[in-house]
Amino acid sequence: MICAIVHQLTRNLTADELQAQGFAEYYIDHTVGLWPQSAGGVPFSAAEFQSTGDPVTDLTEDMAAEQKARTTYDNILRLVKDPEVCDPIRFLRQRELVHFQRFGEGLRLIQDNLNKKNFYAYNPDFDKQFCK
Repeated sequence: MICAIVHQLTRNLTADELQAQGFAEYYIDHTVGLWPQSAGGVPFSAAEFQSTGDPVTDLTEDMAAEQKARTTYDNILRLVKDPEVCDPIRFLRQRELVHFQRFGEGLRLIQDNLNKKNFYAYNPDFDKQFCK
């Protein structure tokens, strides 16, 4: 959605206007097409996703990703004043909050089913099946 917003804001700019706004390098590679990348210019990659197969680890990772996305949206809202940009960003920010809460609920359910004295939140039965 962020790419779509940037596209909508830049699609009618001239090459000179794109260059003046700091989009020259992007324009050379992509014109005004969508190309997901970070603010630092790093292209999106599936390498950003993490999965271990351990539900506690994976849900914690998911929660961290939601918080990082929320922070990005907070930062965008601090910089942008156009309501046509802010409204969808606020929607996306709210979505991250809901996702964080749902992942947190899932994590709590998993942790509640572990041994109550298990400070590190891992499944002790896991070790029993491999080390006898």
